Amino acid sequence: QLMGFFMMTVFMLGLAVPYHHWTTPGNQIGFVVMYGFTFFFANFGPNATTFVVPAEIFPARLRSTCHGISAAAGKAGAMIGAFGFLYAAQDRHKPDAGYRPGIGVLNSLFVLAGVNLLGFMFTFLVPEANGKSLEEMSGEAQDNEEDQARTAAVQPSMA
Repeated sequence: QLMGFFMMTVFMLGLAVPYHHWTTPGNQIGFVVMYGFTFFFANFGPNATTFVVPAEIFPARLRSTCHGISAAAGKAGAMIGAFGFLYAAQDRHKPDAGYRPGIGVLNSLFVLAGVNLLGFMFTFLVPEANGKSLEEMSGEAQDNEEDQARTAAVQPSMA
């Protein structure tokens, strides 16, 4: 996930910084290739973890519900990002028919690079499951021990 977000940031900046170069005739194919690399790294890193991490970090009794909510939030974010980019990328001076002026493609690419960088930073807040069972990750092992201790304390001894 870290490499995916990092490389997406690099490629977005690689599109934004020399933006005038990419818009000159003959260089549009290079722009599409660079943009394609951002999608590769999106699927290589962050996209793959959207279904792996929720399956590891939510408690078993709530896992399917929380996983569904997590997936729905991801889909909502994708829609907001797609439509947001469409509206934000409109030229300030002559937007497409039916659209309001936006910040332009160049500035939209810088915003996307910033969002990717934020994703990189937020990745450090995701709990690491390496070497832990799902019960340990979700805290269920501790809950089960506490439940067993309470049950043992309540039951009379059979002496």
